[in-house]
Amino acid sequence: MTCKRTILILGGGTAGWLAAAYLAKYLGVSKDGPIGITLLESPDIGIIGVGEGTFPTIRTTLKFLGLNEAEFMRETAATFKQGIRFTDWVTGATADGGHDSFFHPFEAPFPAEGTGLVPYWLLQDKDRRLPFAQAMTFQQQVADALRAPKRGHEGDFEAPLNYAYHFDAAKGARVLARRAVELGVRHLSGTVMGVALAEDGAIAQVTTREQGALAADFYVDCSGFRAELIGRALGVPQKSVRPILFADRALTCKMPYDAPDAPLESCTVATAHAGGWTWDIGLTSARGVGCVYSSDHISDAQAEETVRAYLGPGVEPPALRKIAFDSGYRETPWVKNCVAIGLAGGFLEPLESTSVVLIEVAVGMLAELFPHDGRWDAPAARFNELMTRRFENIVNFLKLHYCLSRREEPFWRDNRTPESIPAPLRDLLEQWRVRPPSRFDFALDLEAFAFFNYQYILYGMGFDTDLSAARGAYPHGDTARKMFARIQSYGDHATRDLPAHRALIRQINKPGVADAPPLGAPPLDKVGA
Repeated sequence: MTCKRTILILGGGTAGWLAAAYLAKYLGVSKDGPIGITLLESPDIGIIGVGEGTFPTIRTTLKFLGLNEAEFMRETAATFKQGIRFTDWVTGATADGGHDSFFHPFEAPFPAEGTGLVPYWLLQDKDRRLPFAQAMTFQQQVADALRAPKRGHEGDFEAPLNYAYHFDAAKGARVLARRAVELGVRHLSGTVMGVALAEDGAIAQVTTREQGALAADFYVDCSGFRAELIGRALGVPQKSVRPILFADRALTCKMPYDAPDAPLESCTVATAHAGGWTWDIGLTSARGVGCVYSSDHISDAQAEETVRAYLGPGVEPPALRKIAFDSGYRETPWVKNCVAIGLAGGFLEPLESTSVVLIEVAVGMLAELFPHDGRWDAPAARFNELMTRRFENIVNFLKLHYCLSRREEPFWRDNRTPESIPAPLRDLLEQWRVRPPSRFDFALDLEAFAFFNYQYILYGMGFDTDLSAARGAYPHGDTARKMFARIQSYGDHATRDLPAHRALIRQINKPGVADAPPLGAPPLDKVGA
């Protein structure tokens, strides 16, 4: 008879409860099953975050867990996210109050036969062509018009446009906790007093003040920046990427809306400032605002003034919460019978909202690689390799946003110095001067971002790819122009047909929303489907 294998997850929050629910569902946890999962949560440690941004992958994860989309959104104050609007990242505000802006949508560029539309956009007159994201997909038109990516009667996690969510992190953890317990996870509350190691260096048991000694076959460290198991007990160091990504502080707050029916963005707004950038995330009843900055370039007091300037004259922010962090990751997040997930495994500044997707990736890999036979060396080596490569590639992608800026403050000038740009990114930038980013530049299983994500950032920030020498290889200019016009037409139709984002959120939050009638016209079909 096979002995029951046990997993102890240390820490709650998004990482701990997502790991618990996912592993319970994937591994088939049950009272008499082969796997038992216990989550130990400290009663004294809160959850970091005033608004969590996610990737579209979160929809697949929530669906796998068996959650209802409307219920999840109601209980977490969630709204839809269609991408990120970047303001003042290229040159900054002008003397006359002008601002540069570009959009990073979740939709891939509109599909076209052969070489696609990107080369034809690059060969257009730079002074007359549409901004890249607007030319390639109609999602920017929809987001700019404050429309939602779907209609009220469309199915759970389904829509004509790709989307993710903004949600309240603390409320999200509670929803995941309830689902994990439903799936058979045992929940304990307790404070860790010590960790004992076995002779081979593996974790033998965790001692708590309230629960005494807790032993398991396998441990998942979701204890956040404390890294109670992977860092304090096992001594695994974190590799800092501060020489590449300079930001190490954030000031955060929640701002109520001026009115209950205030317009509601369906994207993250990221606004650059002299020493970093400010996020603005719209939840159901409040905005999550955070100023990310480098303490080497501006002081805490200057950062606070930056928040006040962003909110506007006469607006007094609530108490600002300061979060200090060091962007980096553990190159060996899985050591013997312990794996670190979430902040314990690594954290990169919140630009592009990579925290939750890294949790999703780590949990998914752990589920598939889980050592049922107790032999962890091979799966640990594979996990460590894949997570390290993914972190490295995300660092490159985040750096791309900074090193392309033409702003002249010291923070931005320092971001353009060659020594602060990783060699693989420098090499790609040199190649992209004569060709656009391609799917052959990236290995899909090692990436959080596809080649077209790089295109949106590159060309949104005015990067110059010179295709003039290859102009003869692209003879279908007339067909491409018709396709560009068709995309704009689809956008006009979508902005008329899709509901206002605020209106859809209001409908979702009504009691009995599952039985609510459709909003207006028939559903907008997926273009090209």
